[in-house]
Amino acid sequence: MSYKDPSFQDRTSAAAAAKQKALDKLRAKPPVDEAVVAERQAARARREAAEAEKRAAKKAAEQAAREEKAAAAAAAKEAAAAAAEAAKASVAAAPTEAEKKAARDARYAARKARK
Repeated sequence: MSYKDPSFQDRTSAAAAAKQKALDKLRAKPPVDEAVVAERQAARARREAAEAEKRAAKKAAEQAAREEKAAAAAAAKEAAAAAAEAAKASVAAAPTEAEKKAARDARYAARKARK
């Protein structure tokens, strides 16, 4: 197929005919009913309101989760500080020889009881 096969005039007339056919099809389309348009707008408004409510609920849930996580972290930090304080107190009060012997004897007795 060469560029001369359908001539330039044939191509332009075919394009004009296609354009005219599209315009005729568009003009033949029935007009949009105002009630249908109003119903679609109302449905869109309801859908957008539901989505906004859903987003707000999700945001509130995420905020609550963040606050709960922060509270748990604070509690864990406080527990760790209390444990460190207790460890520091136990290190400060080193066991006496009698306490060491009592603990050793208890471990020995527990080991014998398991056998």
